[in-house]
Amino acid sequence: MADGPTYHRIADLLREEIRAGKWNPGDRLPSHTELAEQMQVSITTARNAIQVLVAENLVYTATSRGTIVRNQEVLESVMTDHVRPDRPKSPHDIFVEIARAADRVPAKEFSARMEPATAQVAQWLGVPENSWVLARTVVQYLDNEPWSWEVSFYPRDLAEATGIDSPHDIPEGTTRRMADRGHPETAHRDTLVARPASAEEAIVLGVSTGTILLDHLRIGADHSRITRATRQRSIATRNRLAYELGDAEGTAVIRQILGESYGPGISVL
Repeated sequence: MADGPTYHRIADLLREEIRAGKWNPGDRLPSHTELAEQMQVSITTARNAIQVLVAENLVYTATSRGTIVRNQEVLESVMTDHVRPDRPKSPHDIFVEIARAADRVPAKEFSARMEPATAQVAQWLGVPENSWVLARTVVQYLDNEPWSWEVSFYPRDLAEATGIDSPHDIPEGTTRRMADRGHPETAHRDTLVARPASAEEAIVLGVSTGTILLDHLRIGADHSRITRATRQRSIATRNRLAYELGDAEGTAVIRQILGESYGPGISVL
């Protein structure tokens, strides 16, 4: 039998098992070697079968854990929540709040460094090209699954003045930290593009190259300057971004109705 039909047949079998509930979100599928032995095929054929499921975003690969079944729920993020003036005080940033409201377990991999501004970053921040800027990078996880890749850039002087040049994650989030230090953001411009994942993005997010991502750029400002540029990339089929505008009473009506009609597995915050 030809190699192509064989690995497609194995992929079909695993897909049906996932849909039937034999493999639940977070479960590890058999390794390439185990799958090859079970199906009496070559490791290459087993690997190709798994890659079909990776391309469909049914599974992802983790270096230390193997091939893991993805959660199929769609997570809704209300992108205006964390800039609402009436947002309750919290020791957690907006990602943690969204994850916990959806009954998911959040985690992060964080890094920060000063680096020369590229031409694009310089344009976003309104600073000279090659001037020093702070880049804060966070890979966010839900239930150990790669969820989004976020990089935020800040002018160096503002980062140092507000203490966000820390080499550690800031639990309450940088937006709140800057506001508490006298630099509240008063305006935002959001740009959202759906596009294929690059090879680097595919590795970070555990998807196949070409998977459609949501590439969300938010530029924040106060009354005198650009304060930051945040770029977040996430899997388009697993995320929905919403914006709420208007007074609190009208927003509450919308939330109540949508909360009743969306059903379980989708978080409306």
